[in-house]
Amino acid sequence: MGKHPEELLSWLSSPTSLVNMRLIDVLDNRLPLPTSQLVAQNLVRIATLAFACLNPQPKSRPTMKKVCEEFLCGQTSLGVPLRMISLLQLVNCEMHIGGKTGTCNV
Repeated sequence: MGKHPEELLSWLSSPTSLVNMRLIDVLDNRLPLPTSQLVAQNLVRIATLAFACLNPQPKSRPTMKKVCEEFLCGQTSLGVPLRMISLLQLVNCEMHIGGKTGTCNV
């Protein structure tokens, strides 16, 4: 984001505030948006993992093994443009990557 994500973290306690917030809205605006599909896929994968790691229930957070497996699994198309992906989709692990739903099914 280019700054401390304090505001973003406070939004996590109220998921309804994430409905209209897009992933591209919280990316560091000093950097250009990725033009490569592979970079966009990895960005979504990392954001999904980051949100999963913020789960207030420690047992629901991914283990390091699951995180490693997520990065080792094959890459497939996102199916939606990066600009259309909401933070709520990432928090709820709704983005389909590698034939799986984010980190939720690894």
